[in-house]
Amino acid sequence: MSRRPNILFIMADQHRYDCNGYTGHPMVRTPNLDKLAASGTRFSSAYTPCPVCSPTRQSLLCGLWPETHGGTWNPGGCIPPKGFDAPTVTALMAESGYRQGHVGKWGVAPATPQDCGFVDAIGQGGYAAYRASQNVGEPTMDAYAWFGGEDPAAPEQTLTHWRARQAIGLMEQYVQGDQPWHLRLDFSEPHLPCVPSQHFLDMYNAEDIEQWGNFPDSFAGKPYIHRQQLASWGLTEMQWSDWQRYLRRYFAMLSQVDDAVGTVLQALEASGEAENTIVIYSTDHGDAAGSHGMIDKHYTQYQELVHVPLLIRWPGVTKPGSVCDQFVMHALDLSASLCDWSGVPEPELMHGRSLRPLFNGETPDDWRKYAYGTYNGQQFGLFTQRMVCNHEWKYVWNLTDVDELYHLPSDPWEMENLVADPAHEAVLKELRIELLRHLRERKEPTVDSPWAADQLQLGWKLT
Repeated sequence: MSRRPNILFIMADQHRYDCNGYTGHPMVRTPNLDKLAASGTRFSSAYTPCPVCSPTRQSLLCGLWPETHGGTWNPGGCIPPKGFDAPTVTALMAESGYRQGHVGKWGVAPATPQDCGFVDAIGQGGYAAYRASQNVGEPTMDAYAWFGGEDPAAPEQTLTHWRARQAIGLMEQYVQGDQPWHLRLDFSEPHLPCVPSQHFLDMYNAEDIEQWGNFPDSFAGKPYIHRQQLASWGLTEMQWSDWQRYLRRYFAMLSQVDDAVGTVLQALEASGEAENTIVIYSTDHGDAAGSHGMIDKHYTQYQELVHVPLLIRWPGVTKPGSVCDQFVMHALDLSASLCDWSGVPEPELMHGRSLRPLFNGETPDDWRKYAYGTYNGQQFGLFTQRMVCNHEWKYVWNLTDVDELYHLPSDPWEMENLVADPAHEAVLKELRIELLRHLRERKEPTVDSPWAADQLQLGWKLT
C-alpha cells in the first residue's frame, strides 16, 4: 500500500445479529452484507459494551467503558446524563493527517462531530427539503406508532438512500486528494419505528414470519423489571400476529439498509480505492423485536440486544470468508483498532485491543476468554446491570433484583434462569469472581463499595 489505509465505517442502529442472510436467517435478505461477509472476516462473538445508543457510540470514539467516559445513558428520560467528556481517537486521527467525514446519526452529547475531528458532518437536516422537492407523501403509520408504518417513497427517495448518496459525495471528494480518509456513515435504521419503502415491504409476508423461541416468556424467576418493560410500553396484550406486523417492517428496513450499503460499496469499487480501504459494518446494539415479548432495549442483557454483527474487509489482510469466534468487545476493540490501523498512538487509557491479531486465524494467548456488558438504565427509572459470558454460560448481576444465569448451549433463548439452582453453584461462583475481577481491573465504581463487592463475590442476595 502506498499510504495508510482509508477507513469506511458503516453503522446501523439496532440491527440484531441473527437477522442477516449470512447468519442463516431463513427470511431476511441482505445480499450486500452477505457479499461483504464473504469477502472479509465475520466476527461471530462480538458484544456491545452497552445495549444503548449513546453510551456505545461514545465508547467507540474513545475506547472506554461508559462508566469511565461519563456518558452512561441516552439524553432524555427521567434523569439527565453526565455529558460525554473524553479524548477521542478520531481527533488524534485528524491531527495525524486523516481527512474525516461523518454522515447520519451522531448520538453523542454535548460533543459534535467537529469536536471529534470530523471536518465534514452531514446530519439529516437537508433530507426534508429533498423529500419535499420529490413531492413524496407522508408515511402511513400503524395504530401503535412504535410498530412503524409504510413509506410511499421509492427506494432512492428514502432517508437511507439519501444518506448513502451524501456519503458517496464525500468519498468522491476524498479520493481526489492525497490524504488517507476515514468516512463514517451512520444509519438511524432499523431503529424503531421502522417505516420502510413499499418496495422492500413487498419482499416479506407477515404471516410467514415464525415465532421467536422466547416470545412466550413467563419471566418466572427473573427480575421484575422484565415484566414491567412490557407494561411500560403497553405490550402485555400483544399477540404474535401483532409482532409479525412489526417484524415485517423490521426485516424490510434491514433489506433497505442493505440496499443502501450496496450503493456505497459499489461507489467505493468505482473509485479505485477499494484495495486500500478497510470496510467495517456493524451496529450499536440489537433489538428485542418481540423476543420475550419485548420491544426496543433497556433493562436486559439478552443475546438479542448484546450480541451484534461485525464485518471487516481489509484487502490483503483479512482472509475472504473467514469467521472469528473469539470474544470481541465491539466499540472498545474497534476504537483501539482505529488507532492501530491508522498509525495513531493509543491514548494512555483504553479498554479495548486491536483486532489485527485475529485476522490471520491465530489468537494471542492472552486474548479475553469472556465478553462483558454494562447497563445503567434510566428510561422508566434507574436499574443497574453488569454481565459476563462465555460460549457456555451467561451471568447477569442485577444490583437491585434477582441475578440471572443462563446455559446458552441448552437454552439459547434464555428462558430459564438457573441462578437459584444449587447444581450450578460452582459455575455461578466462578462467573461472579471473574466479573468482580474485571470490574476492579477497569476501576468500576459499582465495586468501590465493600458491600457491593461482597454481594457480587459471595452472592448475598435472595435467589
